[in-house]
Amino acid sequence: MDTKALIEKIAVSHEATEEELIAVMESTESDDFLFESADRIRREIYGTDVYIRGLIEFTNYCKNNCLYCGIRRDNRNVERYRLTEEEIYQCCDEGYSLGFRTFVMQGGEDSHYTDEMLCRMVSNIKKKYPDCAVTLSLGERSEESYRRLYESGADRYLLRHETATAEHYAKLHPEEMSFENRMKCLETLKKIGFQTGAGFMVGSPYQTRENLAADLLFIKKLKPEMVGIGPFIPHKDTPFKDCTQGTLRDTLVMVALTRLLHPHALIPSTTALGTIHPQGRELGLKAGANVVMPNLSPTRFRKLYALYDNKICTGDESAQCRKCLEGRVSSAGYKIVTDRGDFRA
Repeated sequence: MDTKALIEKIAVSHEATEEELIAVMESTESDDFLFESADRIRREIYGTDVYIRGLIEFTNYCKNNCLYCGIRRDNRNVERYRLTEEEIYQCCDEGYSLGFRTFVMQGGEDSHYTDEMLCRMVSNIKKKYPDCAVTLSLGERSEESYRRLYESGADRYLLRHETATAEHYAKLHPEEMSFENRMKCLETLKKIGFQTGAGFMVGSPYQTRENLAADLLFIKKLKPEMVGIGPFIPHKDTPFKDCTQGTLRDTLVMVALTRLLHPHALIPSTTALGTIHPQGRELGLKAGANVVMPNLSPTRFRKLYALYDNKICTGDESAQCRKCLEGRVSSAGYKIVTDRGDFRA
């Protein structure tokens, strides 16, 4: 079967084997057809709507020591910061006035923010803005903690699995981190009722085509409401500082294949895509993505939340980010909407 016929088969059935996925990854001549097929599916379900999420990076302290991450525990060159509750509320106030109806509270695994503090913040945000969704991205926690956060009003939880292969996971993380626990956390989030986000890096060290196929098949099985996919970009203060970054083409192929296999997913066109290519986010949208996540964090802290090098938009005010993205999204043929942007089953 030629590659175009194979892509059409996957687009219609939303099924694929490992061998079929690898065949599409390795065949560059059908990329345009792949991206067009993914875009057609997203338009059938979500039209040209692009949902904006207001990202609040509220702490860059982290207890973990992931080998790829710029805010890893052992990086002594990071200037650490924590936002106060009041600063977080101010971010939401500004975001709401700019049309954001989802707030994403993201941070390292920082025990300073107790369950009590986090639940209070989520509850207060939901009380003030009942028409908004609150998404959390706080890493691995206990089932009890996840449940308390859900009961306080949190709607969604993002936890990238990073890789669906245990052997590969062990090469990206220190010994104290467990592949089995990461998978258990994702299952627990789904069980509790969160709209759940998983995701992975493309081009990370030691990654193979088979690893990427396993990631796609894992997404197909888990059926998370959100899937975050971005290129690996090395950070100068990590053990992977000299590794080659992931490519634009491979990342776009993974976005498109995710849309084909899991048609209803909410898929961000990530800042990392925009970092490795000036039109990266627009190309992500054209390959099947339908979410963008501009930054609402106070400008003075943005450069400090550096998971990778050369991150874009760290000096822009929130209103600048919003206006810039609106123009970029429009130029790609889509439109930003003021909407919670919930998963459409």
